[in-house]
Amino acid sequence: MKINFNQLDRGYYKFEDEYDLAVMDVLKSGWYILGKEVESFENNFKKYIGANYCVGLNSGLDSLILAFRSLDICLGDEVIVPANTYIASILGITENGAIPVLVEPDEYYNIDADKIEKKITPRTKAILVVHLYGQTANMERIKDISNRYGLYLIEDCAQSHGSKFNNKTSGTFGDIGCFSFYPTKNIGAFGDAGCIVTNNEKIFEKVKMLRNYGSKVKYQNEILGVNSRLDEIQAAILNVKLKYYPDLLLQRKTIVNYYLNNIKNKYIDLPSVRENSTSVFHLFVIQVENRDLFQKFLMSFDINTQIHYPIPPHLSKAYDYLGFKDGDFPITESYARRVLSLPLYDGMTLEEAKYVVKAINEYQEDE
Repeated sequence: MKINFNQLDRGYYKFEDEYDLAVMDVLKSGWYILGKEVESFENNFKKYIGANYCVGLNSGLDSLILAFRSLDICLGDEVIVPANTYIASILGITENGAIPVLVEPDEYYNIDADKIEKKITPRTKAILVVHLYGQTANMERIKDISNRYGLYLIEDCAQSHGSKFNNKTSGTFGDIGCFSFYPTKNIGAFGDAGCIVTNNEKIFEKVKMLRNYGSKVKYQNEILGVNSRLDEIQAAILNVKLKYYPDLLLQRKTIVNYYLNNIKNKYIDLPSVRENSTSVFHLFVIQVENRDLFQKFLMSFDINTQIHYPIPPHLSKAYDYLGFKDGDFPITESYARRVLSLPLYDGMTLEEAKYVVKAINEYQEDE
């Protein structure tokens, strides 16, 4: 049996007729940019998240870039951000000329809230929280810090659609929640797509202008903007996906629970979920000491895995200019050497999960 790490066509075929109809309706409408489908998705998504406003954008990275821009965070400002994240989180900061101040993760892979305060300086303007792998960070503690120091709080929710902390949804704790709808995300489009959510009307109006050349009215450009508009076809697809998302989460949970309850191998560290937090398990990430050996072992069973992420942003060539070196963030670097993501996707069957587990439980190392 061959097990792909992800198989996007399964998600399409699951609701093929509705996706086809939604796309054809847009094509036949003759209106392809900023029309009724985008407006409908913005309304549907803000209700699902529990926010007052939503702005559809071109991508998750654009949501981060425009979030900081809407808050006038710019050259020389500092933003506290987890060291253990995908590089897009950092790019959203540096694209605006601001300086990322990195903080090590906790045992749940998210930013360690207890290590934030010592990184705050007079130049700190914001905290960017990343709810990595689908689990919400310790938002009670982080929200308290942002309030006490008067800092903006931005949430990178690219991997946490619908996750909660103390029954409050990720993306609604801070000033802005940033979402990606890249095809592999839990709520994925069939191309690039993203959005921001906020409860602040001024931020909402500014991001709407920023996404559309800095204008509210065509040819009346009030601020310097960009072209970052969620298109009608992707919005129509997302409206279908969002409708079925609760059911898709339950199906994903079935696979996750099987993994958690049946992987029994002393060489494998399974993920855990923080008290008062929920995870939507965008990824099922384990840790294993001899990762290359283990990954090759699974490949011998035709089981494909991926590493999220092999190179921490501070060690990437893109950020050489920040002057970081190997050893500066040992917890982050340890995760980068040990983490491995198992297959998990819409349409994955329990039979396939059993095959993965059986192979994992047979894995041994020479001691």
